[in-house]
Amino acid sequence: MSRTELTNVLRRLIEANYPITGAADHGVSEAIYLDDPDHNGIELYCDRPKKDWKVDNDGKVEMVTEVLDLDALLKEAN
Repeated sequence: MSRTELTNVLRRLIEANYPITGAADHGVSEAIYLDDPDHNGIELYCDRPKKDWKVDNDGKVEMVTEVLDLDALLKEAN
């Protein structure tokens, strides 16, 4: 999924008043979390370009779990 597609899905979820259970910035990806009607957890995400990933001196990708600013995501897409 591209970032534009993620933003479009976010808009549709908001328009449908569908509950979003979380949103995270993992450094290498951006994710939106929700539950389906049977309460199965779903993660919708887009990867950032590999050139933007932080890599430590040993070549390991540095991931984080930070809050994804959904308002900023929507504004950037406009």
